[in-house]
Parts: sequence; C-alpha cells; structure tokens
Amino acid sequence: MSKEIREHWDSRTAFILAAIGSAVGLGNIWRFPYIVYKYGGGAFIIPFLVALLTAGIPLLILEFSLGHKTNKAAPGAFAFFNTKLKWIGWAAVFIGMGIVTYYTAIMSWSMIYFVKSFSLGWGTGTENFFFNNVLQLSESPSHIGYIVPVIFIGIILTWIWIYFSIIKGAKSVGKVVYITVICPWIILLILIVRGVTLPGAMNGLAYLFTPNFTALMDPEVWINAYSQVFFSISIGFGIMIAYGSFLPKKADIVNSAFIIGLADAATSLLASVAIFSALGHLALKKGADVANVVTSGPGLAFVTYPEIINLFPIGAPILGALFFAMLLTFGIDSAFSLVEAFSAAAVEKWNISRAKMNGIIGIIGIILGIIFTTQSGLYWLDIVDHYLAVYGLILIGIFECLAVGYIIKPEVIRNYANEQSDFPIGKWWDFMIKFFVPIVLIAIMIWNIWAEIANPYGGYSRSALLVGIGALVISFALGILLSINKKRTV
Repeated sequence: MSKEIREHWDSRTAFILAAIGSAVGLGNIWRFPYIVYKYGGGAFIIPFLVALLTAGIPLLILEFSLGHKTNKAAPGAFAFFNTKLKWIGWAAVFIGMGIVTYYTAIMSWSMIYFVKSFSLGWGTGTENFFFNNVLQLSESPSHIGYIVPVIFIGIILTWIWIYFSIIKGAKSVGKVVYITVICPWIILLILIVRGVTLPGAMNGLAYLFTPNFTALMDPEVWINAYSQVFFSISIGFGIMIAYGSFLPKKADIVNSAFIIGLADAATSLLASVAIFSALGHLALKKGADVANVVTSGPGLAFVTYPEIINLFPIGAPILGALFFAMLLTFGIDSAFSLVEAFSAAAVEKWNISRAKMNGIIGIIGIILGIIFTTQSGLYWLDIVDHYLAVYGLILIGIFECLAVGYIIKPEVIRNYANEQSDFPIGKWWDFMIKFFVPIVLIAIMIWNIWAEIANPYGGYSRSALLVGIGALVISFALGILLSINKKRTV
C-alpha cells in the first residue's frame, strides 16, 4: 500500500474549499444559467433545490462516509465492504478521466479568450470568431480536419497546470484551492456589481427570478434539475470518496456535505445573477426580448458574453479578462479533482509514486484529448460529454445507491456519518438512498433513452453517436477488467 494515500488535509477549511472547488466549475457558470434560461427562468431553481436536498446532499454524505470510513479511494472503498463492488469505484474514476480529456479543451478555449480579452480581440462578430477563428469548425463530426495548434498547446498547458496542482495529493491541492476557489468568487462578485448597474439589467433579473410555474409540470424540467445536480456537485466521479479518504480521523461529514452542496448552489445562483443582468443589458441594446438572445450553453460563455463585454461602457477589457480568469480558476479545480480521483485509486493499486502516476495520466490525457483539438472537436466533445456526463453519472449513481442500499446497508453508512458529525441524519436518509434516488435516476435514464430512440441526440448520425456510447462502455469495461484481476489489489 502506498504511503501517499494516507495523507490528510492540512485543515477542514482546505477540505471544504477543495470539495467546493471540485463541485463548482464551468457548469455553474454556463450550464446552470443556460438551463435556467431554457426552462422557465426562476421556475427551474425550485426543482434544482429539491434535487439538491433529496439527491445531491444525501449522495455527498454517502461518498464522504465511504472514503472516510475506509481511508481509500473509490475502488478500495467499495472493495472494503465487498470485493465484488470495487468495479463501481473503477468505473466512476474512468468516467471522470474520460471527461477530463475534453474538459482540458474547454480550458484551452478559456485561455485563448483570456489573452484576447485584453484587446477585445474577438471583435464584433463574436459568433464568427468562436466557431471559425478559434475552433475552425468543420461541417460535421466525420470531417475531422486538422489539429488546431493553439487549442492543442492550450491542453498541454492545462495538463501541466493539473500536474503541479496535485503533485503531492491533498497537501498541494489544499494549498492551491485557497487561490483557485476564493479568487473566482471575488471576481464573480465584481461581475455581479458591474452587471446589476448596467442599463436593462433589471429586465434580465426579472426573467431569472420570475418563475413560470407551468414549467414545473414538464417532466423534462425535473429530469434536467436532477441531472444538473449530479453534474454540478461532482458526485459519481469518485472525487468525493477520494477527498473523504484524506479527512482526519474526526471529521464532521454531515455538516460538510450541507456546506459544500449549498455553497455550490449559491455559486450557481450568483453566476446566474451576473449572467442574466448582463443578458438584460444585451437585450436592451439589441431591442430584443431576454428570451431570444442566447442559443447554447458554450455559446453563452464564448459568444454571448464576449458580445456583452463589447457593450460595457467602461473597463470592458479588464472585465473581460476577469470573466475568463474566473472560468479558468473555477475550471482547473474541477479538472484536477477528476485526475486526483483516478490518481489516488491508481497509486493504491500499483503502489508507484504519485508524481510518476500523474505524469503517466497527463501524457495519456493529452493523447486522448487530441481529437477535441481538431476542427471537428466541438462535435466530438458534445457527443462524448452527453454519454459520459449524463448516462455515465446516472449509472454510477444508481449502482452506488443499490450497493449501499442493499449490500452494504444504509444504516451502516448512516451510523458512521452520525458518529463523525455534530448533528445526525435520520432514517429519511436510508429511504433516499435505498428507494427515492435510484428510482428517480432510473426514470431519468428511461426517459432519455426513449427520447433518443425517437430523435437521435443533437441531430447527429447514429454512427457518430456510437462513439459516445463506446466511450461509456469502455469506461465500465475497464472498471470491470481491473476489478477481476486475480491479484490482491484494490
């Protein structure tokens, strides 16, 4: 057993900041505001908060408890209770590694925009700049084209950044997050202050906070709320199990889960205030309704917001640089936490140095990420993200709940969490893990599959979608293969 996995956080604050940093990422800045925008404004916030309290926080408690009780990363944590369950942990960290291979491409785009922001180098045609100048987007996934050099350089720089952020595990992560979590919050507050003072900002905020209650009758709204919670707070990746394993002997698990879950939700809401106030200003300038100025999630960050920055009467380059610095710092926490979850598991299994393992992971990550730096990269990113971040996380969530609910037994985990915490959770938690969460996730899975049988995702060809399905299958297959190794490993 590697000595390095036994490291602990320097303080509870470092753990909470690291967990919040993992949970808060690019999805909070563009995915959450875009889903709110798409599904009835303030009406979406209600099912999101319900999903957070009924699924997100209960699963955070589950994952922190697994890691802390066993002092192991995800595969070893499940194997501690039953060796036949460790494939769940391996599948989770492989899903995370698949996601980070394209997440670094998004980080690369953010680096490009950060540099361009000082001169507003995207010009007035922000849509043309993003799709034609930055991505140099081809016609379809089948037209792969060439590697875009600047994006490829960006993913290399991102992997170097990841490597040094986690080079000493909890020790280095605990130091990095004081900068990469606190600084973007400060930037976000600056953008909020600037946004709400813009002409037309109140129209955007009215769209955000005026709920369209009829939207609550749409099952798709609730499905997206539960999906967003999984995507947003980093459950199902093995991250929180690994982070829980680094906690000292006495740790307030329940309280920490509530703090982290609510902090993530608060960040999403604050980001929405910053985005929607700026959208109100953009709608005013265009003479359009707020409901008609955004077309997509990535487009919100890389097309619409640069267009808004162009309209800022004072300090546009500085505000632009702050926005993309915020994307980078929020994003890097999520990126290195995904790698750390896999690295912690790999170090336990193969008993090699963390620095060497992180180097191997980085090289493999760069190679696998090349496809996302090509002219067809956006298409493949969208396809792979859909199957890994939607289906992959839902499946892991289902298997986690079934494993704890029917094999490990929920009262075992609940009693352990209560022993470590200042205020206890009751038997309602058992019900959530054993029945409610898996039923909801299975319903979401059936709904998504049924919808995609009728209409293939994104209008892509079925052959292109097979690549995304293949990435999902490979992640689970690798998890199972590592678990059936006859040697006594975790």
